[in-house]
Amino acid sequence: MARLIEELRKLPGIGSKNAQRLAFHILRSNGEDAEALADAIRNLKAKLQLCSNCNNITDVDPCVYCASPTRNQRLVCVVEEPTNIATIEKTRSYNGVFHVLHGTLSPLHGVGPEHLRTGNLLARVSRGDVDEVILATSPTVEGEATAGYLADMLRPARVRVTRIATGVPAGSDIEYADEVTMSRALEGRREM
Repeated sequence: MARLIEELRKLPGIGSKNAQRLAFHILRSNGEDAEALADAIRNLKAKLQLCSNCNNITDVDPCVYCASPTRNQRLVCVVEEPTNIATIEKTRSYNGVFHVLHGTLSPLHGVGPEHLRTGNLLARVSRGDVDEVILATSPTVEGEATAGYLADMLRPARVRVTRIATGVPAGSDIEYADEVTMSRALEGRREM
C-alpha cells in the first residue's frame, strides 16, 4: 500500500492525502477494475510515443499533423504541452503544424533550456523547412521567458518569429482588465 501511495503521489496535482484516497479506492475496487487500470497504463507506455518531428504524443510516427499533405508544413506553432494543440485546433483557423516543448522555462523549479524539447525545432528551421514560427506559449512569466528564449534562439536562422496576441478576452469588460492585459491589448491592436 505504501508503495502504491508513493507512486500515485508522483502524479501532478496529487498530494499525500489524494494519493492515499486513490490507493484505498483501488484496494476496495474489484480485481477487474484494478487490472483494467494497470492495463491502460501499460498500453499507454507501450503504444504511444513522441512524434520525431514535433514531439506531439502519437501512436504513429510522424503524427497526423506532420504527415498531413493538407497542412502548411512551413508554418510551425510552438506550444508548451500536447494538450495545447486541441485548443488551437478547436478554432479551425490554423492550418500549419506544431512543435511541442513539453514545458516552459522555470528556474525556480529547476527547468532550464536543456529541459525543453527544442532540438528538432532548431533542425527544421536550420534546414530551411520553415517560413514562420508562431510562439504560442501562455502569457505567464514562464511562458513569456520561454517565448523570449526561443525568439533569441531562432533569430540567427533568419526565420520569421511571431507571438500570439494577448489582451482583453472576448465577452469580458475592460473595467476588469489588469494593467498588463490592457497594455498587451493596446500593443496588439489592428486596423478595422
